[in-house]
Amino acid sequence: MGLLLLFTSTLLSSYFHPGTVVSAQALFTIKGITLSIDPSADVTRDTNVTLRCHAVVSSSGQEVLSREYTIYKDNTVMYTKPSSTSEYLLYPLPEARVSNSGKYKCKINIEGKQMTSNTEKLTVSGLSKPVLQLNTSVISEGDELMARCSAPGETGSFYFYFYEDSKEIQEVQVQSNQAEVKFRSSSVGIHRIHCAYTVLVKPDSFKSEESNAVLVSVRELPITAVLEINPQHNIYEGDQLVISCTINNFLRSSEKVLLYLSQGNRLLRTGETKVNHSMVVRAQEPREFECKLEIGNVVKTVTKTISVTELFSVPTLTISPAEVFQRDYMTITCRSESYASEKLNKNELTYSLEAAQNLLPKGNGVFHGRALLNDFNYTCKATAKGIVKHSNTLLVHPKVHVSPPKISVLGRVVLGQPFKILCKSDYGDLPINYTLVKEYDQLSSAIVKQQHKEALFTVTISKTDEIHKYMCEAKNGPREGQLGRRLNSTVTVPLSDTTLTVLPTVSDVSEGNDLYLICGVKGSPPVTFKWYREGSEQPLFTTMSEKNHSDYRITSVSKEHSGKYFCKAVNPANNVVSSNTVNIEVRLALWKKAVIGGFCLVVVAVLVVVFVLCFRSKRGKKEAAAELSVLRALNQMTL
Repeated sequence: MGLLLLFTSTLLSSYFHPGTVVSAQALFTIKGITLSIDPSADVTRDTNVTLRCHAVVSSSGQEVLSREYTIYKDNTVMYTKPSSTSEYLLYPLPEARVSNSGKYKCKINIEGKQMTSNTEKLTVSGLSKPVLQLNTSVISEGDELMARCSAPGETGSFYFYFYEDSKEIQEVQVQSNQAEVKFRSSSVGIHRIHCAYTVLVKPDSFKSEESNAVLVSVRELPITAVLEINPQHNIYEGDQLVISCTINNFLRSSEKVLLYLSQGNRLLRTGETKVNHSMVVRAQEPREFECKLEIGNVVKTVTKTISVTELFSVPTLTISPAEVFQRDYMTITCRSESYASEKLNKNELTYSLEAAQNLLPKGNGVFHGRALLNDFNYTCKATAKGIVKHSNTLLVHPKVHVSPPKISVLGRVVLGQPFKILCKSDYGDLPINYTLVKEYDQLSSAIVKQQHKEALFTVTISKTDEIHKYMCEAKNGPREGQLGRRLNSTVTVPLSDTTLTVLPTVSDVSEGNDLYLICGVKGSPPVTFKWYREGSEQPLFTTMSEKNHSDYRITSVSKEHSGKYFCKAVNPANNVVSSNTVNIEVRLALWKKAVIGGFCLVVVAVLVVVFVLCFRSKRGKKEAAAELSVLRALNQMTL
């Protein structure tokens, strides 16, 4: 029986949807949940909005299911309500405000099983007009004004802004729909005050229109600051100046009174009711004076600007020549371009040069001497009637004279072909003007403006001894140029007049002899020689020689060595030259000739002997026949 119940329970658990709960009382599943906004997701202010959360739940029995609904706004819980009777939850937002704008969703929880609805965004537009109230509309200069700005009927987090004559003067953040501030008006007169606010609805913000405007009248206090300067006109540098700062229409008050006398940004004196100051006026100092009165929160100021005639101008330093070289003579002049001749005699204006041990005075403001080896700073001081003025610092950077240039060639010098000559000095300030000279005649020039660079010149020579006629001249100042040494470099002469000589002579080449093919050229060694036989592209022999000739030896020549031979030669000038072609016919050896001659003689001798024998044989027969005929005739005669 127990096994049957276990089997049944397993079947049921595998049959129902994962959202289904099986209990001893009832089976249910949450089929879905939705959130809707009535009457619309976009509404205007004061609209009654209802959030409707609808959950669809399927159940097998009549038992009551305990449900819990939760409303979220921007992922924050706004409302939670348990329910056991309805499939709906209504969440009202009466008279909706901008602060109600946001993203809403709802969630249902039944016996631990949960489901969340879709997210819906509610947008409420429209803000109430802010209202501004002031505690008074008439104040005295320095008094505080209290202002209150409210946003009727609005809720949420606020920023309130207060404006004076359309310029923002304060900003306040509060969690209520009103804010109060205190401030003082910026100046005397009629001012327009208004406010505005912003409601924060993350991540957005909504700003209201401007509030009502309230006019405030600020009355000026009769008290004033008085600034007096003596003398007022025809003020020259070095004159004594007397300045006073006082109060006009001062009424005794419990408020503390302070006076400030300033020249530009420099505070000269302070006091309570009167401030006096005496000074020697200088042209380079600020010419604006200010008397400032502070009484409580009230500030009164008065300024005056004086016109000061310069006694003499700030001296300037000049140097001659403009480019100074180490140890060369130079002149430094110190002068004030202008002076007040009506107040100052020219001879009263004296000049001195500070820290100038290497220079001696040659007159008032003129100093002469040799330039130092390193940089030096000079400053001039002009003095007259107690007024001292310093010139700007003059930095003297003595230039270094150029050293005699070194001359060299780039690459290899080949007779009759263009090559490059390099000119470079070891030291000397830039720019350096290099000139290529040939037998003291200037050929061309080049200016070098960068460190570690040399001047390049392209030339061609037609004779080997021309190479030593070239020199470099370097110049970087008014001095005469520095002339370097003559160019010394090896000149490569291109090859020419290639000949191929045969030893022994062509007519004497016989089998068994050693044959020498001698290749000779005119031009600069080293020379690479190659010997060829017509009909073959590969050389028979290759060698390099430091001489203008070389040979190729063929030992014990035979008939197979007969043929046409030639040689080629090349040197660093890279011009390949070929010799004439020599036709070599290898003749028979001497002993072979002798054997053949002897054999021929023997044959001739044998032939001669045979001929003689034959001749003699024929002659004997004729003589015998003649004798027989004679005998026959004699016999006949005798008969």
